[in-house]
Amino acid sequence: MSKKPILVVLAAGMGSRYGGLKQIDPVGQQGEAILDYSLYDARRAGFDTVVFIIKHEIEADFKATVGARAAKSGMEIRYAFQQLEKLPQGYAVPEGRVKPWGTGHAILCAEEAIDAPFAVINADDYYGPAAYKEVYDYLSQAQEGPDSYCMVGFLLKNTVSENGTVSRGVCTLSGEGTLDTLTERTAIAPYEGGIHYTEDGGASYTDLAPDTIVSMNLFGFPADFVAQTREGFAPFLDTALKENPMKGEYFLPSVVNRLMAENKARVKVLTSPDKWYGVTYQEDKPVVQAAIAAMTAQGLYPSPLWG
Repeated sequence: MSKKPILVVLAAGMGSRYGGLKQIDPVGQQGEAILDYSLYDARRAGFDTVVFIIKHEIEADFKATVGARAAKSGMEIRYAFQQLEKLPQGYAVPEGRVKPWGTGHAILCAEEAIDAPFAVINADDYYGPAAYKEVYDYLSQAQEGPDSYCMVGFLLKNTVSENGTVSRGVCTLSGEGTLDTLTERTAIAPYEGGIHYTEDGGASYTDLAPDTIVSMNLFGFPADFVAQTREGFAPFLDTALKENPMKGEYFLPSVVNRLMAENKARVKVLTSPDKWYGVTYQEDKPVVQAAIAAMTAQGLYPSPLWG
C-alpha cells in the first residue's frame, strides 16, 4: 500500500450559482482551467498521483479537456464517480432530488482509489503553490493517528468575491496551532471598510476581521479518514431524509468536527500567504484570468502549462 500522499480533486459539483461546468472552463491563455494550475502546483510540491471525483454525466468532456492535459503531467490519474444512487444498503434517493450528497459523500465514492494519506481540493479553486507544499510536506511526515490531520487556512481578505456572497469555514485556533472550531458562514461579503456576514438575509450583519483564518476545503487526511467518513454517513442520512431530503449535504467539515469532538483528530492549521482565486459567479472569471495572466508573465507558470 502506497504511503506517498495523493491528491483528491472534488469535481462533481453542479456549479449552480455559476451557471456552467466551471471545472473545465478555460482561464489560461492556452485554454487551461483553474484545475490545470492546481495540478501543476501539486506536481511540483511532490504529488504524483491524482484522483478525480466526477460524475458520469461529465466524464467525456472532463477526460477530453483536463484529463487529457493532466496526462502530460506525468501524474498517475485515477477516476472515481460520485452518483446520487451510491448510498448504503436500505437507503434510496428521494424522488425529485438532483443535488449531490456533498463532499463527504464524494470521498466515500472514491474509497477504492484512496490508498494513502491524501489532500483534498475543490476543482474550481485556485489555492497557489504554497498550499500544496505545506500540505504535502505535512502528510509526508505525519504518523497515523489523531495528529495526522491538517488543513491549509487562508486569510479571509484573500478569499472574498466582489460579485456576491461566499461561504467560508471560519476557524478559531488553539494555542498549539490546531483547529479549535470550524463554523460555516454562508453569506460573507466585503463592504466599504471591511468584511461582514449575515445569518438573517441581510437584516443584520456581523463583522469579521480581514485576517481571520478561513477554510477553503483544502484538508490533509490519513488514509483511514475514509472509514471514519463512512461511519457518520448513515446517521447523516437518517436526519437529512427527514429534515431536508432535497438539499441536505454531508460536508467534510462536519466529519472533521465530529472527529475533533470525539478526540480522534487534532487538525494542524497550516497557513498560506497566497491569494485564493475562484469563480463563484460569472463576473469573477475576468479577475481570475487577469491574475493567471499576471502570474504567467512573472514566470510562475509556463504557457502552455504542460508543453
